[in-house]
Amino acid sequence: MRFKDFHPNIKLRIIFGFLSEMIGSMIFPFMAIYFAVHFGAKLTGILLIVNILVGALVGFYGGYLSDKMGRKKLMVVAELLRVVSLVVMTLANSPWFESPVLTFAMFLVASICWGIEGPATDAMLIDVSKPKERKLMYSIMYWSGNLSIAIGGAVGAFLFEDFLFELFIGMTVMSVIMAFVLIFFIQESFFPEQSMKVDMANGKFQVFQDIFQSYKTVAKDKVFILFVIAGLFIQSLEFQLTNYIAVRLHEQMPDQDIFRWTIDGLQMTGILRTENTVLVVLFAALVTKLIQQYKDKHVFLVSIVLFAVGYTAISYFDNIWILVGAMVVATIGELMRVPVQQSYLAAIPPDDKRSSYMAVNAFTYQGSMILASLSVTLGAYLSKEMMSVMLLITGLIGFLLINKIIPSLESRLRNQQKDEKVA
Repeated sequence: MRFKDFHPNIKLRIIFGFLSEMIGSMIFPFMAIYFAVHFGAKLTGILLIVNILVGALVGFYGGYLSDKMGRKKLMVVAELLRVVSLVVMTLANSPWFESPVLTFAMFLVASICWGIEGPATDAMLIDVSKPKERKLMYSIMYWSGNLSIAIGGAVGAFLFEDFLFELFIGMTVMSVIMAFVLIFFIQESFFPEQSMKVDMANGKFQVFQDIFQSYKTVAKDKVFILFVIAGLFIQSLEFQLTNYIAVRLHEQMPDQDIFRWTIDGLQMTGILRTENTVLVVLFAALVTKLIQQYKDKHVFLVSIVLFAVGYTAISYFDNIWILVGAMVVATIGELMRVPVQQSYLAAIPPDDKRSSYMAVNAFTYQGSMILASLSVTLGAYLSKEMMSVMLLITGLIGFLLINKIIPSLESRLRNQQKDEKVA
């Protein structure tokens, strides 16, 4: 299986997703600084939480709509709405006019767009891919995503403050191109048999009842719910690097000399983040190739162990070389885990509920961010040793949950492969 063998939708998503994420990484990671300057740090924190919650709630509705209407329509609507929001944000940060309030309003609209488009995009990738393709597909997407963030973040750090207007212009142009590609080149991948129910007596859409029934079905899938919970605990370990671990290193790590440079805790956090990104970009393909000879269930479980041990070590030790080595271990675990985990995820939902499942799965990201944020508060009361034990227990919970459901995941994957052969 090679890149050229993928469905056109997948190839277009990888290519234009990379370009869009690269330009977006020049802007959006720095918006917290922008809002803090204009609104203050306390209000900015509240605004960002509101932004996350709105995007998550809209995601549930977007997942429902995608399973009722198809993928492409929602993706096109979301991208066109994103174009409008970016045009307004560009004008609100132009040499002639500046409005932080309008910028945040459009920033919120952009999150709404992702809530609409995200579950549909994830479901479409599953629609048009075969089980044997998915590990490679997700590996390439993971690699390209990290590369785009690395390039975009590095460029944005230098350009954001003085060239924000020009960056918004670039992002707007890319969004217009994405809308054009979606409209004329992306193929619809799902044609629902049943459209939205309409109450002919009163002419009202029974939307809330349908949404409740749709997600009630998802909630009854115990294997999927445990999969999401396990993913939440596992993913929260990585987010510790920018939360509890960053605070601990800043406050407790003594300055150390290395190659004639003096490194403090704050700089060490930056070094670890850079190391992780560089390792992912350089070795994603190699690790993906090496794990192909092993069973997915073994790769998945070993990867969780490496991931948990690596981040637990980072949360405890202060020596630069031990920290760098621990990040190598954690990143190897990450590279092993992501494609296999995504492949299992793709095998879980039934065809007519894929977007709804993907919308619920998105909570893995938000929930893990909340867990990691809470650890900062706990770190103020608990010792370093207790916090490290807590992180290790977090990884252990994820491991035990995956170990419990992995026979069911294997069964669903085999059934999907059988269905593909029959089709």
